[in-house]
Amino acid sequence: MYISEQEVRSVLAYEALIPEIRQALIDFSAGRVNQPPRMILRADNADDHRNGWFAVMPAVAGDVMGVKTVTWYPGNDALGLHTHMAIVELLSRATGEPLAVMDGRLITEMRTAAVSAVAFAALAPLHFDVVPRSFGILGSGVQARAHIAALRHVWPEMGEIRIWSRRTENASRLADETSNSRAAAIEEASAADVVLTATSSQVPVLRGAFLKRNALVLAVGATGASLRELDDDAMLSSYVVAEARSCVERESGDVLLSGAKVQADLGEILAAPSAVKIPRDRPIISKSVGMAIEDIAAARLVWKSLQR
Repeated sequence: MYISEQEVRSVLAYEALIPEIRQALIDFSAGRVNQPPRMILRADNADDHRNGWFAVMPAVAGDVMGVKTVTWYPGNDALGLHTHMAIVELLSRATGEPLAVMDGRLITEMRTAAVSAVAFAALAPLHFDVVPRSFGILGSGVQARAHIAALRHVWPEMGEIRIWSRRTENASRLADETSNSRAAAIEEASAADVVLTATSSQVPVLRGAFLKRNALVLAVGATGASLRELDDDAMLSSYVVAEARSCVERESGDVLLSGAKVQADLGEILAAPSAVKIPRDRPIISKSVGMAIEDIAAARLVWKSLQR
């Protein structure tokens, strides 16, 4: 069975995906997932920023196994193509039979935003004295749009959205498409209650000096040991929560290059919220790099939905 992106879109919804991702993160932290480190190969298609990569991400969990192959070509944006493309293969754990092959681009988009929604739902009640209202977004691409949609499922009180992009016209376009939104300077977007960093930048764009005293930062860009979105001030002054400690400490340049310490694992917080003391008087950074188990959980949800 091949499942196209159009078919994925017809059945994959955040209402079901967010709880599925929440359970996947709990299972990973509890050791119930077999997930080796992703393997990344450089495409060597260019000698500059357009150089892409190809990654292989397998996992075994529950009643299924699967692998996502994903490409990242930053030069595709100028060609009018998606920078991320992916395929997910889903197999039966009991027999090894292939169950489905499906387009993974939308799965990658939605599961990334769903992880942030899970992180917000877990961390915000423990961190804020009052419900946060303002949302700052650094970036104006696919993940900016996906996060607005996903977070609204767990943050109905979301108020003003401030959008910054290196290209002002892109920030304005997204603001025009989204209610309660406006393009903003980077200092203003970074000073919101909740800040999303979802850029393709290879150097820091979010400065700790811009953050509110108790901001919550959802950092989802800059996946790679040599890439960064957040400066040393932001990283070292904040309490860092990892989507999964082993993955973030291996693959996040924000963590590795700043020397910041991961203080908590999101899956552990989800399983036992009272076991971790989340500070209320300093910023929190929730850093995610993406994991195979998230893709497999989403793919299983798609496959199951199409069986009905």
